[in-house]
Amino acid sequence: MAGRRWHATRSVLTAANGTTGAGLLLAMLTGARVRRGRDGVLIAEGYRLPVPPASCFTVGSVIITKRSAEWLLADKQANLLAHECRHASQYAVLGPLFWPAYWLACGWSISLTRSFGVRNFFEKRAGLLDGGYPEQEPLRPWVHRALRRR
Repeated sequence: MAGRRWHATRSVLTAANGTTGAGLLLAMLTGARVRRGRDGVLIAEGYRLPVPPASCFTVGSVIITKRSAEWLLADKQANLLAHECRHASQYAVLGPLFWPAYWLACGWSISLTRSFGVRNFFEKRAGLLDGGYPEQEPLRPWVHRALRRR
């Protein structure tokens, strides 16, 4: 019951803060078809742009995927769906501030490793493995040098 309440609360918060509207607008502009998912999210299937390269990403309570909604809702993708739902929760808390915070976290991660996800706070909180990210990446040489100087 508590999970269902959070899903409803998350949907209301992302609608109120405008991020779900932004996700729906992006889906409409790119010709993606919006369908109801589960756990209070919407799925925009058939996204056609080459960026981002991921098979799906989330804007508000809208999970945008290059694939079909059936693919994302299949049992084999349960972990990925859970990962994207966690991002929807992050949008509920931060609203539009999620975007600059997320990109700063991407920059931090890329500066330390060659991955935008491994050291990204938001991807870590959403579950790296669930999102298809490795849990570890080697640190860049400059980080090792800086650590040795300390």
